[in-house]
Amino acid sequence: MTGPATGPAIRHVLLDADEVLQHPGAPQEAAGPYAARITSELIADLGVLNTPAMTGEIDFFVEFRRLALRHGIEVDPADLFALMWRSIVVDPTSLALVDRLRAAGYGVHLGTNQEHHRARYMRETLGLDESRFDVAVYSCEIGLAKPDPAYFEKAVAMIGADPATVLFVDDKQPNVDGARSVGLAAERWELADGHPRLAELLAGHGVAVAGWVGTPDRPAGQTD
Repeated sequence: MTGPATGPAIRHVLLDADEVLQHPGAPQEAAGPYAARITSELIADLGVLNTPAMTGEIDFFVEFRRLALRHGIEVDPADLFALMWRSIVVDPTSLALVDRLRAAGYGVHLGTNQEHHRARYMRETLGLDESRFDVAVYSCEIGLAKPDPAYFEKAVAMIGADPATVLFVDDKQPNVDGARSVGLAAERWELADGHPRLAELLAGHGVAVAGWVGTPDRPAGQTD
C-alpha cells in the first residue's frame, strides 16, 4: 500500500470518542428528574472541574457534589450521570470502520478526554476498550488531556509508532492542532458531517477500506 506523497504511509488511526464514535446524548434531556435542579450558574462554575477531572487529579463526583451544595442544590452525581451516560449511543457505522480498518491491518486506537467514572462506563458497558481497539488512551488514566501536545506524545508512545504514521480524527480543531504540532496527521470531523466525508478524509491520507460507505478499493494516489 502506498501512502500520500507528502509523508510516510499511515499505519495507525487514532479516533476521538464523543461525536466521532458515539453520540453523547442531550445532557439536559437525559438528566431526567434532575434537570430542573441543574442551574446555568452551576453549569458555568463546573468549568473549574474540567481539566483536573479529565487528567484524573480529582474525583469528579465528589467535587461536583461539593460545588452543587455550594449552590444550594442537592444532587446525587452517581444517579445523575448514570442517567446521562445511558443516553450515549455508539455509532454502528463508526464501529464498522474500526473493525474494517483492523481487519485491513491498521492499528486502530481510541484517544479521548474522560473523567474516571465516565471512562469506566465506556470501557465496561459500551465496550470501548482494548477488546475493540489496539490501544485505548483515556486522559484520566495517563494524567494528560487533549489538546496538550504531551497527550499525543504519550499516545504515540503507547501505540509504539512514529507520529507521522498515525492519523488522528477529532471533532475539535484545537485537538487537531495539538496532534499536528507533534507530527501526527490529523483531521477535524464529527458525526454530523456524515461518514462519506470521513471516508474522503481518510482516503486523502492513503487510508481506504473497500466497501465501507463507498470507500474506493485503493487509497488515493495508489497505482498498480
